[in-house]
Amino acid sequence: MKPVLAITRRLPDAVEKRARESYDLRMQDGDDPLSRDQILDLCKDANAALVSVGDPIDAAFFAALPQKVGIVATFSVGTDHIDLAAAKANGFVIGNTPGVLTDATADIAWLLILGAARRASEGEAEVRNATWSSWRPTHLMGTQVTGKKLGIIGMGRIGQAVAKRARGFDMEVHYFNRRRLPEDQEFGATYHASIDDLLPHCDFLSLHCPSTPETRGMVNRNFIAKLPDGAIIVNTARGDIVNDKDLIAALKSRKLTAAGLDVFAGEPNIEPAYRGLPNTFLLPHLGSATVETRNAMGFRALDNIDAFIQGKEVPFRV
Repeated sequence: MKPVLAITRRLPDAVEKRARESYDLRMQDGDDPLSRDQILDLCKDANAALVSVGDPIDAAFFAALPQKVGIVATFSVGTDHIDLAAAKANGFVIGNTPGVLTDATADIAWLLILGAARRASEGEAEVRNATWSSWRPTHLMGTQVTGKKLGIIGMGRIGQAVAKRARGFDMEVHYFNRRRLPEDQEFGATYHASIDDLLPHCDFLSLHCPSTPETRGMVNRNFIAKLPDGAIIVNTARGDIVNDKDLIAALKSRKLTAAGLDVFAGEPNIEPAYRGLPNTFLLPHLGSATVETRNAMGFRALDNIDAFIQGKEVPFRV
């Protein structure tokens, strides 16, 4: 008999095909977010679980999860939806999918930078809504990207990939990280030992730090005040890094020229005021949404599960 694998969301076809070859799957028919109780019901006779961002994998979940489910693999790099301390206390292994989202997410960060700077949402709306009247010398003038200063908070794999791409735009790159990187990983960027030192150097600011007690709500009124007037913020990290009300106020006052956002606190129930702001470029959490990357994420999650079931070292254990 095959081991039983509970999967909380529909996965790419290639990933589900591979999973069926090795496991007896327990899955929902649709693709709606499941409650804690619904996920536990899927897991009641499972040997492993494959969960996703947004699933309530909290202390109450681990307290009720059968011990037969030895591993919970997440279809993500981030684990802020999982109570890691509770998992450890209850004896469950957690696996994630690092190293395969880098290029796709860096590409989305650049889409946000360019889309926010060049007023892409406004321009597309005019074409789609047939409100574009003519070419005009002052029509939808945006902000030049080439030659400007780009700040990066969090110089991990994705931050480095964003910095590497910035060289093609002749940008001057500055970054903050918990520690300075070796020179060959900086791509010519200037290191700042504190965020306060970094912020005055940011015509554009790209966020790539994890959601932690220290970073949640970090982008607030005081933070924004230290940026140059007219700066542009983009976020492909986690939505709760941003204080929505303070960012919206800065966009309304034009302290910030624009913002490009792929992630939001409470998504998909985002702060409604974002939708009415013309100087926002908004995406529905598409950072890793390429066929190549989502397949790689699923295969990496299955690699973790396969190793655990076979009694081997879990390759991407948190």
